[in-house]
Amino acid sequence: MRLPFASAKLSLSALFFVTAPLLLQGCSEAPQQQQGQMHPAAVATMTMTPQDAPFTIELPATLSGSKEVEVRARVAGILESRNFEEGQRVEQGHSLFTIDLEPYQLAVDRAQAALDGANAALVQANRDVKRLAKLRAEKSVSQRDYDNASSAYDIAKTDLEAAKVALKQAQLNLEYAQVKAPVAGVMGREFVSEGTFVSGPDLLLTQMTQFDPIRIRFGLSEREQLQMRQDVQNGSLTLPEQGHWQTKIKLQDGSVYGKTGEVNFSDVRINPNTGTSEFQAIIPNPDFQLRPGQFVRIELNGAVRKNAIIVPQRAVLDNGTGKFVYVVSKNEQGMDVALPAPVTVGEWVKQPNNEQYQNFWLIKSGLKEGDNVIVDGMARIFFPGMPVNVGQSAANSNHAE
Repeated sequence: MRLPFASAKLSLSALFFVTAPLLLQGCSEAPQQQQGQMHPAAVATMTMTPQDAPFTIELPATLSGSKEVEVRARVAGILESRNFEEGQRVEQGHSLFTIDLEPYQLAVDRAQAALDGANAALVQANRDVKRLAKLRAEKSVSQRDYDNASSAYDIAKTDLEAAKVALKQAQLNLEYAQVKAPVAGVMGREFVSEGTFVSGPDLLLTQMTQFDPIRIRFGLSEREQLQMRQDVQNGSLTLPEQGHWQTKIKLQDGSVYGKTGEVNFSDVRINPNTGTSEFQAIIPNPDFQLRPGQFVRIELNGAVRKNAIIVPQRAVLDNGTGKFVYVVSKNEQGMDVALPAPVTVGEWVKQPNNEQYQNFWLIKSGLKEGDNVIVDGMARIFFPGMPVNVGQSAANSNHAE
C-alpha cells in the first residue's frame, strides 16, 4: 500500500520541476511585452534657433533720497516761528522758519533812504557841472572850480551805486530772515524751537530729504562684470550705450513700481570688503510711494544676447546631478524617441508671448541649432529612449512644432 502513495508523491514533484521554468519564463517576458506594447508619449517640441534675446540682471538694492539737505539760516536773529510740520511734504521755496524781521526791515528802509540821498546828491552835482560849464566857457570861473564840480559829480555817481548795493544787501538779508526750502521734499524734525537765538549758518535748524526723484544704490560683483566684458569682446553680448541701463523696481510684495529710470553712475573702484562696485540709478517718485531706506530688487534692462539658444524653463529638468532636457531623436527602427541631453544654463530670459511674458533659460552649452527639444509632455516620458509622438500643444510657445 506504500508504493502507490510514493509514486503519486514523485509524480507531483516531477510536475513542479517541469512547470516552474515555464512560469519563470512567463514572468520575465511580461515586462518586455508590456514595454513593447507601450504607446508613444504625446509631446510637443521646440526647434532650437539662435536668436537675439534680452539680457536682464536682477539685484538687491536700497533706496535713498536724491538729496539730503541741511537747513540753516544765513542771518542771525531770534527765531519767531516754525512754518512746517515735521514729516510734511513741502515744495521748493516754502517758508520753513521766520527770524525776527523788524531789524532787517529797518535796515532796508535805512538803505532806501541812503539811496534816495545819493540820488539827490547826484542830481545836484549834475546841475553844478552844467552851470559851471557855461561859466567856464565865459571864463567867469576858474578851471579848478569846474574840475572840482566834475569830481563831485563822479563821486556822487559812485555813492549812488554803493547805495544801490547796500539796499540790495539789506533786502537780501530781509529775505534770508525767511528761511525757505531749498528743494522740494519731506521735512525732518526740528532742532531748534521758537524763541531761540539763531547765530547764523553754524546752527542746524532741520533737515529735509528730496524724494522726487529717488536714488537707487546697488552693487555689481567683479566676477559678473568680468564675464560681461568677456561676452562683449567675443560678440555674444551688447550693453546699453554708456552704461545707461533701464531700471525697474520690484517691491517687497512682488509688485513692480510703475515708473522706470536709468543708471547714471558707476564707480570704477571695487570695494575690497564686498568684491562689488557701486552703481546708482535715478527714478521718478512724484507720489512719494518710494521711501529712503527701503530694500527692493531692481531689474536692469537694455543689454542683448546675440545668437542665443533659449528654451522654456519648464523644459529644463534636474536629476540631482545636473540639468538636462529631452531631445527628440530617431532610434534604429526609425521611431521618434526621447533622449536626455545634459545642458549648462545661464541667466533667465523673458520673452513676450500672447501679450504676456514667458520665462526661458539661456543655454550656454549642450544644445545646437536644429535640435528638437521637448517642451511639453515630459511627465509622460518614463525612461530614456521611450517612443514619443510629436504633436502640437495649446500650452506651447509660439515656436513649438
